[in-house]
Amino acid sequence: MKKLPYTKALVPLLFLILTFSLTACNKDKNIKFYGDVIIVGAGASGLAAANKLEEKGISYRILEATDKVGGRVQKNESFADFPIDLGAEWIHEDKSILNFLINQSGNEPNVETILYQPMDVKRVIGSKYLKVPNQEMVDYYEDYITEYKFKSTTWYDFINENFAQNVEQNVVYNSTVKTIDYTGNKVILTTENGTKYEADKVILTVSVGVLKSNNITFIPALPAKKNTAIQDVEFLPGFKLFMKFSDQFYPDVITCETISGEKTYYDIAYGKGSEDHVLGLLSTGISAEEYYSLGSSDAIVASVIEELDGYFDGLASENYLGSYIYKDWGQQTFTQGTWTTDFENSSKKLNASLDDKVYFAGETYNTDYKIKGFNIIRGSVQSAILSGYEAVDKILWPKPWK
Repeated sequence: MKKLPYTKALVPLLFLILTFSLTACNKDKNIKFYGDVIIVGAGASGLAAANKLEEKGISYRILEATDKVGGRVQKNESFADFPIDLGAEWIHEDKSILNFLINQSGNEPNVETILYQPMDVKRVIGSKYLKVPNQEMVDYYEDYITEYKFKSTTWYDFINENFAQNVEQNVVYNSTVKTIDYTGNKVILTTENGTKYEADKVILTVSVGVLKSNNITFIPALPAKKNTAIQDVEFLPGFKLFMKFSDQFYPDVITCETISGEKTYYDIAYGKGSEDHVLGLLSTGISAEEYYSLGSSDAIVASVIEELDGYFDGLASENYLGSYIYKDWGQQTFTQGTWTTDFENSSKKLNASLDDKVYFAGETYNTDYKIKGFNIIRGSVQSAILSGYEAVDKILWPKPWK
């Protein structure tokens, strides 16, 4: 009985705390949703979406199939005297896009960047190894695209510092979603180990390669038009290869003619102020398939060195230090490809939600091609981030989305 007065006094205090908590969480009075959200995938898009939900005080959880965040944004810090982007590497826009992505003013980001405009460029057409005229490169940069890269950091650092660190407490690792059942009022997700999760809304940020392979079962099944739109997206297999040499015998870039995808050699250390000499190979589409047929990364490297020897009179073998990194995205279970390869807006059918319960996000799904003076390349990290924001907007502020 002696504790009763204390309990009565505590009730008003608890009421005030609860009222304050609700007010603090729900800062935006225009928000129309206050339920639970599950984000599938902790790549750039999923982390950006989670960060926005965190800011708005919305309950969320991220289910990540691997043991790390970042998706196709990863880095290596031990191979060279500068960090290497194992996945997404170029900014594909003016550097001020970095501030725009995190709602900061000004054109100068707080990380050092490199204007990427290599002029020593060679072209391989069949058996011909040709110099690309400087004027052609000048016209390319002026008329086609502005390119930047990070100087001493990576896309992974940008994603980690601005998004992941704010939301990592809500990431559930090694949780591969196998079934998404959206038949009821709640969406039920079942992981590979049988664990079930329940949410009012789901933001699905897995790669379009995973969707193409039908690794996730939807209940009910995806609408035919939605499935066709997914299958129509070009999402090529591919890998990145990094090789260390004792000297730079190669130009800034070598572009190789190919009937599908891309095959490009490039100086990874360009503009980095590095003492290490690292040559990269980006191979997607048919060239990647041909390399895959060799059976191992060692065989791929041997083939590449032999090819380079043909261009440079044996200098590749002479200078190769025997050290390489092979990062295969095309045969990786949770990516099954590289990136979406076009500049167009994503289609309505591709972006349509499933009964306003399951929303799609990722670099494939960004609907704004031109925004705030930027040309947002579909397939870029910024496209992924913006699509994550857009998915959250659709949930919190429902309206007839285009």
